[in-house]
Amino acid sequence: MTADPADIRGWQRLSGEITTSGRLEEADVARLAALGVRQVVNLALDSHPEALAEEGVKLAAEGIAYTHIPVPFDAPQEAHYEAFRAALETGPTPVHVHCIMNWRVSAFFYRLNRDERGMPEHEARALMVQQWEPDASDKPEWAVWADFIASKAR
Repeated sequence: MTADPADIRGWQRLSGEITTSGRLEEADVARLAALGVRQVVNLALDSHPEALAEEGVKLAAEGIAYTHIPVPFDAPQEAHYEAFRAALETGPTPVHVHCIMNWRVSAFFYRLNRDERGMPEHEARALMVQQWEPDASDKPEWAVWADFIASKAR
């Protein structure tokens, strides 16, 4: 089995079927294929200066399905979260989910683990804070993320 590529920004293995990270670089496409990844979900904007150009085309060349859900960092919406959930539910596995810093991704998985998968809050939070803790900062630009991860009444 190929070892996890710890040099990819923000790399995190959540399970045998799910890995996450920050931005991908050209060489990472083949590395994900070698790990057996069958789907990549990208939450970053194509317009970000660190985004991998033509990511979907490069992944397809390696036989990896690609789902792009561009989440503006200053405006995550419930529709983005629902599209993320749908991609995980309907797409092939193993799946790799990434953005630029693994901040969007870790916040999305925090909510999914806590609200949908029944993971105890402290365990879900422990996974997220390996990347960042948006509700433990007074940075104004993180306030939207603190709200995004707040428990929602169902």
